[in-house]
Amino acid sequence: MTRPLRVIPAEPRAVLAALRDALSGSGPAVLVGDSAPGLPVEVAKRVALVVETSGSTATPKRVLLSADALLASAAASASAVGGSGQWLLALPTHYIAGLNVLVRSIASQTEPVVLGAGSFDPLEFARIASRMDADQRFTSLVPAQLAQLLDAPATHRALRRFDRILIGGQSTPQALLDRAVELDVRLTRTYGSSETCGGCVYEGTPIGNTQVRNRNGQIELAGAVLAEGYLDDAERTAAAFVDEAGTRWYRTGDVGEITGGMLTITGRLDDVIISGGVKVSLADVERVVRTIDGQADAVVVGSPSERWGEVPVVVTTRPIEVEVVRTAVRGVLGVPAGPARVVVVDAIPKLSSGKPDRVELHRVAQ
Repeated sequence: MTRPLRVIPAEPRAVLAALRDALSGSGPAVLVGDSAPGLPVEVAKRVALVVETSGSTATPKRVLLSADALLASAAASASAVGGSGQWLLALPTHYIAGLNVLVRSIASQTEPVVLGAGSFDPLEFARIASRMDADQRFTSLVPAQLAQLLDAPATHRALRRFDRILIGGQSTPQALLDRAVELDVRLTRTYGSSETCGGCVYEGTPIGNTQVRNRNGQIELAGAVLAEGYLDDAERTAAAFVDEAGTRWYRTGDVGEITGGMLTITGRLDDVIISGGVKVSLADVERVVRTIDGQADAVVVGSPSERWGEVPVVVTTRPIEVEVVRTAVRGVLGVPAGPARVVVVDAIPKLSSGKPDRVELHRVAQ
């Protein structure tokens, strides 16, 4: 059985209304974004939401999410943060974390407070947050937004009004977390993706009935929050989702460790380069570079090299001598991990999710 698929613009109130109907089964499934030629007019009946995401690659994916999965995610989140009060929407509604704010609001029967469209404005965020009057208040941010808020002292009081702020979308620098703790801002780091209805691991611990395992270094996830697959892409669906002994697992493509039930993500399978015959994790190099003063937002990508095959390259907005970076990295990770050069840009290119646009960064670093 099938149901219609409706494409709607990313206007929060319109998306909220359409999602409410999609989750209840009284309306069509929803894809937030621009109309796309060739997009199917129908999807499987179970599907309530289609999320288009490119992640850090150039090939877009359309993730199929059921109402059951979305509501399971909302329930697990509410249990993890201690309630289901009022939410402030500060993220785009075509991004899974922004959509989740609306789904949680629908599930808890509360009215979300919506930040205006356009560039993120810390003072406007604080103004909107000050109007929230529910007993419990929540929001979801990406690290770049949190950094702007912490840099604006006038917003600190508003930040402390939240019972919990979910922070995800990418790795959050430890220095940023430390600043938030010093200001008594209550943060919870989340891990997940569109394929898991957003965050399904909070502070390293799976929420709801999410399961986590490590298979040959790759992190795999299971549970009620898993997507149905990808729209009109059976090959990609089969590669990402696997059934084993009656349990369906999602292969995240992330590398990590599980210690005492706690998950730590250490990188991506596709961010390992071979430099001079030695495997180098770009994520590890990036973590070291970001500990250098002034380089908290630096990004490390791979670049072709006639001599070494591939080499790490640092892209940053703050000029720094390559030898300084090279010495710091080699001291921790060894000689092959030392960056070949530093590329200075006016601003780190970002995806709409707030993550670095690694496709564009690769182009810049060549």
